[in-house]
Amino acid sequence: MAESAWDEIIECVGAAPYPVQVLPADPSRARECLARLEISERSWLGAVTLNSGGLTIDHGWLRVLGSGTDLQTDVVSASKPEQGLVLVAYDVLGGHFTWTAAEPGAPPTIHYFALDTLEYEDLERGYADWLHAMLSGAMTEFYSSLRWTGWEAESAAARLDQGIHVFPPPSTVEGKDLNHVSRDVIPLKELLEFNSGIEI
Repeated sequence: MAESAWDEIIECVGAAPYPVQVLPADPSRARECLARLEISERSWLGAVTLNSGGLTIDHGWLRVLGSGTDLQTDVVSASKPEQGLVLVAYDVLGGHFTWTAAEPGAPPTIHYFALDTLEYEDLERGYADWLHAMLSGAMTEFYSSLRWTGWEAESAAARLDQGIHVFPPPSTVEGKDLNHVSRDVIPLKELLEFNSGIEI
């Protein structure tokens, strides 16, 4: 087995159909995060944590957590690894992805807190399968109902510690079409707490 999954990940990054940025990692912080997760860099989650501060995908729309940067939290800080709950990514609208078991004893899968339903959806994919899909073009369909004309520029302009608050929200009838809602850039911390009560 390969010593690290990072080469596989970088290959997917290079072939992605939309922009992907690998955020630089601080080596000591990265090693500490990996140790706290108690996983190896042979896994995709471990490789992302050890080798990057995180990834931004598709004009900064999706922020995949790694060992953190000055503007983006690390994968451990908002997670509870000892309880099997790991926050692995969030998007510019404040939706987020966790890696957790659907029930005790089951293998962990990625769950998405969807802004149009305000509920967690089990995507029934492991971390590697999920990230591979996101890097390979799945985001376009996954987010098709949550985008508007010109979203690329607005998403790219938001800093990593910022998100876009939309009102009325997508969970309402009035907020289904994001071309016709108000959109404001606010601190991501506030956006995540407002949408789902999660703290980073």
